[in-house]
Amino acid sequence: MTRITLENMEFHAYHGCLEHEQQLGNTFIVTLSMELDTSLAGATDELVHTLNYQLVYDVVKAQMKIPSKLIEHVGQRIVDTLFSAFPQIQVLAVKLSKMNPPLGGKVDCVTIELSKRR
Repeated sequence: MTRITLENMEFHAYHGCLEHEQQLGNTFIVTLSMELDTSLAGATDELVHTLNYQLVYDVVKAQMKIPSKLIEHVGQRIVDTLFSAFPQIQVLAVKLSKMNPPLGGKVDCVTIELSKRR
């Protein structure tokens, strides 16, 4: 099994329950960790035998563009879409952080982590 990780993908998106979050947006950081068998890719040096992480990034980017009230909802959409689109992923972990959340004090970020296994 190989772990492929896309670390700290940064997006400006419009997720949140408050009106100003939905209008102004915020910065979000997404990290994905995926486990899959890449032994054939290691032997052939061919992209078709592994996971094209450009396509994975494109899925995350598309999901981040869809406004949601809750980052839990965004994270679940990312997990569900990736599992559906890429059956070679055996284990998936998603970490999604909202930077500078409006909590009335200094907080770097609030983070959720989701995981799924086939």
